[in-house]
Amino acid sequence: MDLAAALSAGSSPVLQIPTSNDLKAVMRHVAGTVSVITAGSESDRTGATVTSATALSVEPPTMIVNINRSSSTWPVVARYRHFCINILEAAQQTIAERFSGKDGIKGKERYEGAGWTVLATGAPVLIGALAAVDCEVEDVIERHSHAIVLGRVAGLSFNGGSPLIYSHGKYHAVTS
Repeated sequence: MDLAAALSAGSSPVLQIPTSNDLKAVMRHVAGTVSVITAGSESDRTGATVTSATALSVEPPTMIVNINRSSSTWPVVARYRHFCINILEAAQQTIAERFSGKDGIKGKERYEGAGWTVLATGAPVLIGALAAVDCEVEDVIERHSHAIVLGRVAGLSFNGGSPLIYSHGKYHAVTS
């Protein structure tokens, strides 16, 4: 029995040498707020759906996001040295799916069907997002398959609402 099957069956296996699939099975149990990372400008813009965006510090205001280096988003973030973390509201699942690339949609086509603006850095900001955190790239740590990107907060936008959450391979709305 592999780890995913064992976890589904409710047992608590201990693995001495876990595989990447074992780690994925464990991490599916972590609920994360869904954000769309955006970067670029005009026809040279792209983005990705992530659950790996969080605050690194509040003094100074700094965010951290992990971006797969093989994604179409990474070279644009590296080139423009900016990104925006658009925290999605519960009703914005369609936008999350569009930016996930699951239907093969890439680049500027991911922006269709939604309103966009910019704040301080010029990175695209989703109009109507629960919140947006506009960042200048401060530092990058490249490790294994991902770039760990530290961004100094340059601007904020907040509309409020309930966040879109991702857990166990599905989107969920948080209700109060």
